[in-house]
Amino acid sequence: MRILVLGAGKMGSFFVDLLSFDHETAVYDTDARRLRFMYNTQRFLSLDEIDAFAPELVINAVTLKHTLDSFRAVMPHLPAGCILSDIASVKTDLQAFYAASGHPFVSTHPMFGPTFANLGKLSSENAIVISEGDYMGRVFFRDLYARLGLAVHEYTFDEHDETMAYALSIPFISTFTFSAAMKTQKSPGTTFKRHLEIARGVLGEDECLLREILFNPRTPAHVERIRMELKTLLDIIDRKDEAALGAYLARIRENIR
Repeated sequence: MRILVLGAGKMGSFFVDLLSFDHETAVYDTDARRLRFMYNTQRFLSLDEIDAFAPELVINAVTLKHTLDSFRAVMPHLPAGCILSDIASVKTDLQAFYAASGHPFVSTHPMFGPTFANLGKLSSENAIVISEGDYMGRVFFRDLYARLGLAVHEYTFDEHDETMAYALSIPFISTFTFSAAMKTQKSPGTTFKRHLEIARGVLGEDECLLREILFNPRTPAHVERIRMELKTLLDIIDRKDEAALGAYLARIRENIR
């Protein structure tokens, strides 16, 4: 299959490395410096170069902020039957875009972003394939992710966004709270240093991603849950209630078991 990857960042490079020995691949990026380390693949700096390549599948691996603009820029250079695909962690507006595009599509979410995951060892990671899309496109990505050892789940667009509102908003907001309350430690303990490492990784994410997670209409309910849990814990601390603390710890240990 002829596969075009949009974006030569960490995830774009990952997909080129993964696919280039079994498929005819090309990568497009406007920054020539990003392309200089790409190998075993065609490298495009101009959209016009895509015309002759005539991809059968496009994998959009640019940052979330530019996903739709990147699709719109490349569309005039794609054959009619070319399958569009994205790997965005937030699917806002993508369903409507695909419906109006006139192209078959497949939307997936490899849940092993480059911030923390070891891209060479993914057997403990997950991937989501959106059920509303081209059948053969879904089969392609399910097989691809399965070969990496990923646990593959199939959700609708709505189910994906609901899952991400929980799976991303709670750890991200908890990290924001930690970061907002922290102060410089001359001799930080192990737990503090681990939280700090996570905070630096999360706050290094694309700001558009952070905004989309926070402004997801499903997020406020999860923020309210965090607020209520903090209120409960503060009340236990103020009363120095050992019995209540024991019950609280038992409950949260059960949650993470």
